[in-house]
Amino acid sequence: MKIIRCLPILLVFILASCSSVSVYNDFDKNADFTQYKTFAFYKAGVDKVEISDLDKKRVLKAIEAQMLAKGFTKSENPDILINFFTKSREQVDVNSFNSGWGYGWGFGWNPYMWGGNRTSVRTSTNGTLFIDMIDAKKKEMIWQGEGQGEIFRNQDKKEERIQEFVTQILKQYPPQIK
Repeated sequence: MKIIRCLPILLVFILASCSSVSVYNDFDKNADFTQYKTFAFYKAGVDKVEISDLDKKRVLKAIEAQMLAKGFTKSENPDILINFFTKSREQVDVNSFNSGWGYGWGFGWNPYMWGGNRTSVRTSTNGTLFIDMIDAKKKEMIWQGEGQGEIFRNQDKKEERIQEFVTQILKQYPPQIK
């Protein structure tokens, strides 16, 4: 009976852990987030981002769509300026396992047993997307969101992956101040 009652809670944890983007944020606790209604992109900062122009457009389009969906308006005289930047690093995973009986018993690996030793190598690129919200009048950062996860080079998956990063990060904006 206890297992049946715990099953819904377990499913929530499993589904919550399926998101492949880890998200964090930080913000100025003294900022009044209710006053911010309009936004624009911080062109000087966006121009410095070291990714392809196509990926820049994808990120800007995703951020704009999320902000408009939250009820913000794009403006020439904005309340907040939005900047973003990225980091990436290559990750190499090497797994070595013995598929024969020789593993774990006796004096070590035995090449004459079933299968022998097998090694697999997988490379991936892990990326971090930072989105900054800057008070346009004070020129001070008021919020920063960060998303980390694997990024794909496949063009078909790239756009939806960027959308996933931006959506997960901006779910936390504006912050819920307690």
